Amino acid sequence: MRKKYIHLFLIILLFGFGVSCSKSHESKAAKETAQDQTISSKNLRKPPGPGKGKRQQAVGKGSAQRALGRRSGRAWGPDDVIELSKEEMEMIEIKTVKASIKPLRSQLTAMGKVLAHPLKKAIVSYAFPARIAQIHVRIGDWVKTGQKLVTLQSEEVGMAKSEFYKTMADYELAKVNFEREKRLFDRGVGAKKNYLSAEAGLKIAEVSLNAAEKKLHVLGFTEQQVKAITETHQINPIITLFAPISGKIIKNNAVLGAMIDQTTEILTIMDPTILCIDAEIYENDISKIRIGQGVEVTVLAYPEEIFLGKISYISDVLKEETRTITVRTEVENKSYKLKPGMFADIKIFLNHQSQALVLPVEAILDDKGEKIVFIKRLGKYYPLIVETGTKEKGCVEIIRGVQQGDEVVTKGNFQLKSKLYDEILKKAHVH
Repeated sequence: MRKKYIHLFLIILLFGFGVSCSKSHESKAAKETAQDQTISSKNLRKPPGPGKGKRQQAVGKGSAQRALGRRSGRAWGPDDVIELSKEEMEMIEIKTVKASIKPLRSQLTAMGKVLAHPLKKAIVSYAFPARIAQIHVRIGDWVKTGQKLVTLQSEEVGMAKSEFYKTMADYELAKVNFEREKRLFDRGVGAKKNYLSAEAGLKIAEVSLNAAEKKLHVLGFTEQQVKAITETHQINPIITLFAPISGKIIKNNAVLGAMIDQTTEILTIMDPTILCIDAEIYENDISKIRIGQGVEVTVLAYPEEIFLGKISYISDVLKEETRTITVRTEVENKSYKLKPGMFADIKIFLNHQSQALVLPVEAILDDKGEKIVFIKRLGKYYPLIVETGTKEKGCVEIIRGVQQGDEVVTKGNFQLKSKLYDEILKKAHVH
C-alpha cells in the first residue's frame, strides 16, 4: 500500500515538471517573436545608411520618373532644368525669340476626299452593238480632244450608211425631175399637176435625206465625217471614236475583237491637272463659308506638302443624318501627286483675322505625342508642353503653355532635348 502511494506521488511530480517546462518554452518563444518584431520595426524606422541606402533612393527616384513617363507619355517632369557649361555653349549654337502677339487668319478644318473634276472626266462608250476592230491608245496615254481612240465595226453603221446613200440618190433624182418639170411649166408646155407632183417628190426626198443624215449623227459621225461619206460613197460598217476631252487614259477596257454594247465603258479619260475635294462642314459653321475662300490641303502620302485651292461650290442641302453640308474645293494638281480616292485634311481660311500668340514653327518639337518648347530663364533652359493651333507663313499659334514675352529657343533645341534625356539617364544610373 505504501509503495502504491509512492508511485502515485512520482507520477504527479513528473506531470507538473512537464507542464512547467512547456509553459517556459512557450513563454521564451513568445518573447523571441516579440523581440524580432521590435527589431524589424526599428529597421523600418531606421534611416538608410551609406552605400546601399543611396542606391535604394536612386532606384526609387528612377521608378517614380518611369511612373511619371508612363502616366504622362514623357520621362521628364516640371522640375527638370538644363544648364550648359561654357564648353557646351560654344559647341551648341542657341538662338531664341520672344513669344509675341500677331494677327493670324482664322481657319476651319475638315476632312475631305479627293475626286476627279466632273468637267474634266469622260467615259467613252458606244450606244449600239459593235465589235472592236482597232485600238489606237493604251492606258496611261495622254490624248487631246479629237484624237483617235478606237475603231468599231457595227451592223447599225452599215445599215445607216446604206440608207443614207439610198436617200441621197432619191433626192438627186427628185431634184432633177423637179427642175425638168419646172422648166416645162415655165415655158407653158408642162402640166401644172406634174410640176406640183415633182415639187412634192423633191420635198419628201429632202426630208428622207435629212433623216438619214441625222441617223448617222446619232451613230456618232460628225459633220466632216458625213461630208466624207457623201464624197466617197463607200459602204462599210466602220466608225472611229474620238477623245471628247484632253486628258489621260486612266481606264481601258478595250479588247481587240470583243463585242460591246451600250453598257460597256470602253475607255475613261481624266484630266488630273485640276481635282476636286469634297468635305463635310457642320451646320454651325455654314455661316463662315464663302465661295472663293482660300484652302490648304494636305494628304497622308505627302504630309509636309501643302496644295492650294479655292472653294468653288457650297451645297444647298443639309444632310439630316450628320447635320453637315458638302463643300467642294478645286485644287491645282500640276505635279500629279494628288490621286482621286485619297483622304485629305483641308484648312479653310476665313475672311477675318484675329490676334494670337505665335512662335516660329522651328521652335516646336515632338516628344512622345506631345508638342514641347524650351524657354530660357536666367541662363537656364526649361522644357514646356504647349498646345498649338493654326499655322500660317512659318508661324504657329500657341493656345496654351507659353506666355507673351517668354524667350523661346528656335535653334539648338534638338541638342537641348538630347541633353535633357541624357541627364535623365544619368539620374537613373543608366548612363
